[in-house]
Amino acid sequence: MNPALKRILLIIALLVATILIGFGLYALFKRATIVQAPVEVPSEPAGQLPGAGERTSTAATGGTGTGQLGRGVQTTLPAIPQVTPGGYYQTAPVTKLTSDQVDFAGYSQAGNIRYYNQGDGKFYRLASDGQMRSLSDQTFYNVSNVTWANNNDKAVLEYPDGSKTIYDFEKQKQVTLPKHWEQFSFSPDSTQLAAKSIGLSPENRWLVTVNDDGSGTTLVEPMGENSDKVQIDWSPNRQTVAFSQTGEPLGGERREVLFVGLHGENFKSAVVEGLGFQPQWSPTGQKLLYSVYSTRSDFKPELWITDSYGDNIGGNRQMLKLNTWADKCAFAGDTTLFCAVPRDLPQGAGILPEVAADNKDDMYKIDLKTGLKTNISLGGDYNIKSINFDQTKNKVFFTDATQSGVFQIKL
Repeated sequence: MNPALKRILLIIALLVATILIGFGLYALFKRATIVQAPVEVPSEPAGQLPGAGERTSTAATGGTGTGQLGRGVQTTLPAIPQVTPGGYYQTAPVTKLTSDQVDFAGYSQAGNIRYYNQGDGKFYRLASDGQMRSLSDQTFYNVSNVTWANNNDKAVLEYPDGSKTIYDFEKQKQVTLPKHWEQFSFSPDSTQLAAKSIGLSPENRWLVTVNDDGSGTTLVEPMGENSDKVQIDWSPNRQTVAFSQTGEPLGGERREVLFVGLHGENFKSAVVEGLGFQPQWSPTGQKLLYSVYSTRSDFKPELWITDSYGDNIGGNRQMLKLNTWADKCAFAGDTTLFCAVPRDLPQGAGILPEVAADNKDDMYKIDLKTGLKTNISLGGDYNIKSINFDQTKNKVFFTDATQSGVFQIKL
């Protein structure tokens, strides 16, 4: 055989052999399976929320910082492991009730939805019968914030120049409030208003109340240099008018939250395991839902529930195993919650909620007695901005951050 031809055939044979060997190795590794050791998950009693330890001290202690709002108790609680949601599944149809631009939605005890339309500068009420009515013929330009009363069509309107008014839509009257007042909350019967009065000097910074006609201003508690640690939020049972994080330092990310009354009461306090405390009262004020974030949750918000009335304040504290904010939830009585839970929250969302602005939400129904969570399919993608439950209609109403309108879930 010609030596040159022989060399060519040998090269071809080597190439074919190399290809066959490579193909064989590829097939072998493709069939290989990675085997992982099983992960042990701590077991909990079926149908119960995980406990978070009991309070170990009820002795009153002094506060920190300047000014008052420093009463409370110090407690010691065990560390809480991070957990994830689970539960059953159901489908509920979503209906769009109006296509209006909806800003600053507020829900009344009568089941009406009140809102401001920045497009035309007017306020509207979407009644429980589905009818939409204008609350006033007046045009309100550039309203920057709205705080609604609970059972009357009245609200505190705030403007970019710092102006604030109480506007009564039923009487078509308004009352001017001081510009240095901020963070408003109506009393349960909507006849009074609580606020922070922020004077230039610390000694002129007070927690105040005023009647809805602008009369009867009352100084409730001096805040001093602790005004940034006070959150105004009137409880449905009138016991508490604000929260104050001015208790004893507990170390790390733990905070003692004081319940501030109207008459200097020395209520018990509650300990929260995290920062960014955001509260929401149950309809009776017997329970308090709140969200906090911490290193434990990768600085994502996580929900907790605790007793919040009388001698039970801070008792029966439970972590709800859901990463969302308290204002994305609505109570359906004291024992049931509906919560919009963002999918795939990024790390640090509790510190900077803007990083989750485009996240879509799943809806959960939570039974606070048993811990059972039901995933409610909405049949589409929604970024829920505000949420409310109508007890009489057994419906959930919500607004969406990325589209106009008011939406209804019939359960």
